[in-house]
Amino acid sequence: MRNSPLRIAIVAGEASGDVLAAGVIKSLKKRYPDAIFEGIAGTHMQAAGCKTLFDIEILSVMGLVEVLSSIRPILKVKNQLIEYFTDNPPDVYVGVDAPDFNLRVETALKAKGIKTVHYVSPTVWAWREKRIFKIAKATNRVLGIFPFEQDVYDKYQVPYSFVGHTMADIIPIVPDQNQARNTLGLSTELPCLAVLPGSRGGEVAKLLPVFTATVEQLWQHKPQCQVVIPAANERRLSQITAYLKEHRVEWLDDSRVFLLNGQSRESMIASDVILLASGTATLEAMLCKRPMVSAYLLSWLTHKMMMRMYKPDYFSLPNILANEALIPELLQEEVNPDRLCAELMKLFESDTTALTARFVELHQSLKQNADERAADAVMEVINE
Repeated sequence: MRNSPLRIAIVAGEASGDVLAAGVIKSLKKRYPDAIFEGIAGTHMQAAGCKTLFDIEILSVMGLVEVLSSIRPILKVKNQLIEYFTDNPPDVYVGVDAPDFNLRVETALKAKGIKTVHYVSPTVWAWREKRIFKIAKATNRVLGIFPFEQDVYDKYQVPYSFVGHTMADIIPIVPDQNQARNTLGLSTELPCLAVLPGSRGGEVAKLLPVFTATVEQLWQHKPQCQVVIPAANERRLSQITAYLKEHRVEWLDDSRVFLLNGQSRESMIASDVILLASGTATLEAMLCKRPMVSAYLLSWLTHKMMMRMYKPDYFSLPNILANEALIPELLQEEVNPDRLCAELMKLFESDTTALTARFVELHQSLKQNADERAADAVMEVINE
């Protein structure tokens, strides 16, 4: 029997982690209604009852080189966070993804006797496998979202729990396209493309010009195609709107274009085909059972470094999960309007029944009641 409320520090670094963390918070709140959650939280975590100490946007940086320009504010937040939780020790610190940040915080707190959990395994199966020793030093338990990760952790005898993915529990096996279109005010008769240029400012800055040029080329072949652009959050909405005002003013009054604040899942389900930034969004698109084209643009130096270190044959999550090329994944010079438009047209014109069947199989492998399993694992660590 606890004499004081459960107190959990929880930190997410981007939109996908915000969703995962919110699921854990909700599950733990059901069991411990007076539990206290604080850390770095996005909108979903805050809605679930988590107090945020810093703006999550500070950590929303990707790329080995790109992060260097933001290193000072990130280090300042890291040090302040460590100091805060050292002075106010939680029952456990849960770092959700953002491994370069969270593993450092976890290492410092664990050394001070605070229990730690890392939710979402760093990609040790893809590159820099020896990071597993740093992970073991940083955390009491890793919670993983993919079944193939277990082998790496067993190899090094690092505590690991496969919990599945919360989106696989939430998204229906057979999503209702017409309902999604009605919700968004889209025609149920006309073709639809969903365009998702990313959740980070840097991603959007790189991909939005290429994506919008691709859409204009696509319209030459499919002039009635509806285009829905769900911005990841208000900041991305402002960024996308500012770009359109400066470069593609006519889009703002085009009846074919639907610019939304959020509603990315409804947009994916409503679409016939998706054009998107590579990342967790490709997993969500797979769970929505929609064919997609995935694009990845890195700085020149980051790309060269990754080419030397990265082990898998694929970089998009559906392809990694299936270990085969289910979706087109384009990198660097391949990310151009001609190639993107050609790939999109293939998907609009092809029978995707077999692809949908594979997506269903992968969906079922990840449907594990993730929020509850993650909450169980967190409590096991607390009670060990």
